Amino acid sequence: MSEGLHTQEVSRDTRLLPKCAAIVVRDLQLLVRRPGQMLQILGFFVVVTVLFPLGYSPELGKLRLIAPGVLWVGALLASLLALEGLFRDDAEDGTLEQWLLCGQPLAALLLAKTAVHWLLTGLPLTVLAPLLAVTLGVSIEAAPGILLALGLGTLALSLIGSIAAGLTLGLRRGGVLLSLLSLPLAVPVLIFGARATELVIQGDSPTAALYLLASLVVLAITLAPLAAAAAVRIGLE
Repeated sequence: MSEGLHTQEVSRDTRLLPKCAAIVVRDLQLLVRRPGQMLQILGFFVVVTVLFPLGYSPELGKLRLIAPGVLWVGALLASLLALEGLFRDDAEDGTLEQWLLCGQPLAALLLAKTAVHWLLTGLPLTVLAPLLAVTLGVSIEAAPGILLALGLGTLALSLIGSIAAGLTLGLRRGGVLLSLLSLPLAVPVLIFGARATELVIQGDSPTAALYLLASLVVLAITLAPLAAAAAVRIGLE
C-alpha cells in the first residue's frame, strides 16, 4: 500500500516539471504574438521616469537625490498594469479549472505562471532601469547594484501581485481593488529596494538592504504560491 502511494507521488512529481515548463513556453509564445502588452508596460515606465525632470528640476544633482524613489515607484506602477490579466485569461478559457482537476499542485503551476509574469514585466523593467537612471544623473557605475536591487524587488512584486490577482479573479473590473490589495504588501519591498538603490548611487555598500530584499523574495516564493492557489480556488467557486 505504502509502495503504491510512493509510486504515485513520484509519478506526480515527474509530470509536474514538464507541466510547469509547458506553461512557461506557452505564455512566452503568446507574448511573441502579442508584444503590445510588454511594450505598453515599458513605455509607461519610461514616460513616468522621464516626466519627473520636467516637473521637478533639470539639475542633475537634485535629480540624483530622488532617482531611487522615481525608479521604484515607476517600476511598481508599471508592474501593476499587467497584474489584472495574470490569471484572468486562463480563468475565462477554463485553463485554471483544468489545472485544478489535473492532480498537480496548483501552487506550483501558479508559481510557473507568476515566473512568466516576471520574465515579461519585471526583467525588462530591471534591464531598462539603469539606462533611465543615467537620465536622472546617476553614474553608469551604479548599474550592477541597480540591476540586482530591481531584479530582486520586481520578483517579489510579481509574487505579491499573484495573491491580489487571485483574490480579484471573480470580479469583472478588479483593477482598482487589485492595486489597493497589492500596494500595502509591496511597501516593504519599495522601502528596502529604494534604500539599496540609494546606497548604490551614493557609492556605499547596499549589502544589508539587499539581504532584506532577498529575504522578502524567499518569503514570497514560500508563501505567495500557496496563498494565490487558495485565492484562485475561492475565485473559481
